[in-house]
Amino acid sequence: MIDLSQADWHKSSHSGSGNNCVEVAHSLPNVVAVRDSKDRSGPALIFTPGEWRAFLAGAKDGEFDLA
Repeated sequence: MIDLSQADWHKSSHSGSGNNCVEVAHSLPNVVAVRDSKDRSGPALIFTPGEWRAFLAGAKDGEFDLA
């Protein structure tokens, strides 16, 4: 299990001041963690940096668009 107690969580600047967003932590060695800002003590998704880069590239390229 990965210890997230020292994670430095960040929201996107596009999220505004609301709590309906995700937070990402890049501060852990070899891990990118993602969590729901409404449930900060809940579970987090864990990715390798390569997996996270692939996800971001796919999102930017429209790979996950529904239309």
